[in-house]
Amino acid sequence: MPGKNLDPASPRALLGAELRVARERAGMSQAALGEKLFVSGSYVGQMEVGTRRITPELAQSIDEILGTGGFFTRNCEVPAKAKYPNHFAAAAEAEADALTIREYSPLAVPGMLQPERYAREVFRAYQPTATDDVIDELVANRLDRATLLTHPTTPMMWCILDETVLRRVVGGPAVMTEALRHIATMARSHRIVVQVLPFSAGAHSSMGGTLKLMSFADAPPLAYIQGNAMGLLLDDPATVTRHTLTYDLLTASALSPQQSLALIESVAEEYEHEANA
Repeated sequence: MPGKNLDPASPRALLGAELRVARERAGMSQAALGEKLFVSGSYVGQMEVGTRRITPELAQSIDEILGTGGFFTRNCEVPAKAKYPNHFAAAAEAEADALTIREYSPLAVPGMLQPERYAREVFRAYQPTATDDVIDELVANRLDRATLLTHPTTPMMWCILDETVLRRVVGGPAVMTEALRHIATMARSHRIVVQVLPFSAGAHSSMGGTLKLMSFADAPPLAYIQGNAMGLLLDDPATVTRHTLTYDLLTASALSPQQSLALIESVAEEYEHEANA
């Protein structure tokens, strides 16, 4: 079945269903097709249920391997204008179908938790010469992602914030007050679980950077790691297991949710006093 947020009549869902039919007609398992495509069998399964897009490059190979006469090349979903950067598009699609999202953020408030003013400051810092229209569109797309959290229970989101996220002043005290109060409100309403990794924790398991883990009802889990203008969505079981251990170690080093919430609200109060001074 397509992912829970995917329209079963959408081109991506229909193309995934056709891939499954063509693969089974050819007598190939997901693993066998994946080997020929140089991806994992679980990746093929995710294309078939619509969690992952069939890219033009893969579509061409699928046509050659399954003898489908160019069907997938002609019909693969190629949006005229991507909503997200290439390195993040697949991860954003996966987020929309995830049952759980666990994220470690070392530098900034996670995208889905950023209020508008905070998001605008972040994008302006990334692209200091961009036009206002470009920044407006980036902010709108980020806020649209946040609507995933309007559902009362899914996806279950668990965030670990490095203390740097609380202390780095993005946009000034008023913007930081708003951002931290928003996180606190989401935590107090039991919509997210949040922990803070304090400076006192010292060296920790994810010194290399950001980490996102996603689980699904009908597909294997994924890990996503991101750097400056790059990102990797990983489905290799051993790699995902290793990153899961990394996250588990982070939770052990972080403050408890109760202690974390108290710290977030305390820092927000400091910013509020500064903004009103």
